[in-house]
Amino acid sequence: MDRKISVFDSTLRDGAQAEGISFSAEDKLKIVRALDAIGVEFIEAGNPFSNPKDLEFFQKVKDLRLENARLVAFGSTRRKDILPQDDDNLKSILLAGTEHIAIFGKCWDFHVTDIINTTLEENLRMISDTIGYLTERGKEVFFDAEHFFDGYKNNREYAMKALKAASDAGARSLVLCDTNGGCLPHEIAEMTRAVVEAFDVPVGIHCHNDSGCAVANTLAAVAEGASEIQGTFIGFGERCGNANLSTVIANLQQKMGYSAIPEESMERLTETARFIGETANISFDENMPYVGRNAFSHKGGMHIDAAMKNSRSFEHIEPSVIGNSRRFLMSEVSGRSTVIKNIQKIAPNISKDSEETRMIIKRLKELEHMGYQFEGAESSFELLIRKQLGKYKPFFDLVDFKIIGERGQEAGEHSAYAMVKINVEGTTKMSAAEGDGPVNALDKALRECLENFYPVLKKTSLTDYKVRVLDSRDATASKVRVLISTTDGVNEWTTIGVSKDIIGASLTALVDAIEIKLLRELELKIRNYM
Repeated sequence: MDRKISVFDSTLRDGAQAEGISFSAEDKLKIVRALDAIGVEFIEAGNPFSNPKDLEFFQKVKDLRLENARLVAFGSTRRKDILPQDDDNLKSILLAGTEHIAIFGKCWDFHVTDIINTTLEENLRMISDTIGYLTERGKEVFFDAEHFFDGYKNNREYAMKALKAASDAGARSLVLCDTNGGCLPHEIAEMTRAVVEAFDVPVGIHCHNDSGCAVANTLAAVAEGASEIQGTFIGFGERCGNANLSTVIANLQQKMGYSAIPEESMERLTETARFIGETANISFDENMPYVGRNAFSHKGGMHIDAAMKNSRSFEHIEPSVIGNSRRFLMSEVSGRSTVIKNIQKIAPNISKDSEETRMIIKRLKELEHMGYQFEGAESSFELLIRKQLGKYKPFFDLVDFKIIGERGQEAGEHSAYAMVKINVEGTTKMSAAEGDGPVNALDKALRECLENFYPVLKKTSLTDYKVRVLDSRDATASKVRVLISTTDGVNEWTTIGVSKDIIGASLTALVDAIEIKLLRELELKIRNYM
């Protein structure tokens, strides 16, 4: 049986420290659901003391039913020279209400004496007191041994004393942190081996990528006995980022014989990585190992010829194993395996070699060339398939719309107005609405019109709106990609629009969001009738 490795994801905590990342509460909930669905065991959801938004999120997430994951609150040891019960950080952590807590403490004597300005003995008491205080209250505590490897290099005896203080106080695991990210794999391997041999407590590994070795360092630690891996799912984090868990998990499970997530979840690795990238509103690195679009791409000449004869000639694994697909950039036969599953959800009788599949892929390529990305916008892709298969019913026609933007006389006051005209089966309806910006006004006006014909839309609302500039070289004339997430209180779906006009892109996504809801309601009625 494969040796089990615990996966501890820190996207919502360490990842949130990356430049340009600002998760909303809804973003966090989406990511928690995605990580839970793929089988991640622990999700570090934030520091409730340092950020009031994180404490609020912990309260909201209590109502979320998780199948696989357990949430973890993050914080530091007690401050120097006070009791644990008097420490505001620990009070906030307990308010988060999680069974599992990650506590970081200093393992490098330099940091103890020169950064937090206390004695080496007091720092050991800070570690011991904090973990003891929490475990006495029924908490499972991960000890994040901050700067462990640098501390070990400079004062091995003290670094190991810090681990012993945590272990003796009841820590469930000792997580060795390459906090500055400067170690190399052979160093990580040697020091991890020493810790595994010295302690009976499970050992974890937490690597930053400042030397470009976070993934390699994590694998080296596991090879020497570490049984818990920490990182962020697609590697973003402070400075150069963290160990990329999508890469680490794939290597452990496909190359090294370990079990990190359920085997049946491996084929969702790529879709989960891309979903998290879209939710974080970052440009996805298409050269990322395993999950990037270019990870299994072949362009021109003998590479394509060889890969078509036998994919092993230029691919280290079969891409479908991790939910990715082979791409022949100069060929007509790329992409079929990426879409056939989605097609068969709508038309089970269609095969990957059918004419319908070829036409859908052709249209998909055309839209991707225009800037569309359907990862994270599956509902728009569903509509694309339906339109190509003739299984699409237009519920309304948008005859005309107009946007008016004004700046009020009061400083900082902005307002926008939208007017729309629609036609539903020969009946015309007009409506106007005021909103916080043109997209909000357009959404309100469109819904006001349509709710007269489709009352079910009263239950829907927008939960997220993201805009990405596709080519900044064109400045204000650049194309933009708009992603809109919508909910009816039970389900949530995301749609996409692309245009040089941000209103036009937003309108495309808004219309798709409404039509997918109406289409599903219609199909539900048909099934109930049958």
